[in-house]
Amino acid sequence: QAEEQREAACARQALQLREMGRRERLLRADLGRAKEQLESFKSQVLRVCSPAAAAVAGTAVTEQQVIEKVRQISEECRQSHEREKCLQEELSSRLSKEEEVSKNVTVFQKSLRELQ
Repeated sequence: QAEEQREAACARQALQLREMGRRERLLRADLGRAKEQLESFKSQVLRVCSPAAAAVAGTAVTEQQVIEKVRQISEECRQSHEREKCLQEELSSRLSKEEEVSKNVTVFQKSLRELQ
């Protein structure tokens, strides 16, 4: 009976090892695909952000270059949003002034009619 238990335990361990091997192969394949996707992404980012740099044949794009380009775009986007906010505030202020002037013109016209 002890021998059977030992054989069963060995069989379970063998199954576990085969399963771990299968998982390892799957993980390695996933890792390979992820690396390919990263390289493709880096190339796409550089092609979009800096067509001249991407046109240089044989130039390897470093992760640092991609990170810097993404940071640059992010900063430009942030500045654009700040500028948009300022312009919205300025527009709102001008609209308020325009409404006030319009009211004053209406009052002035009414007063002018009364004087006539």
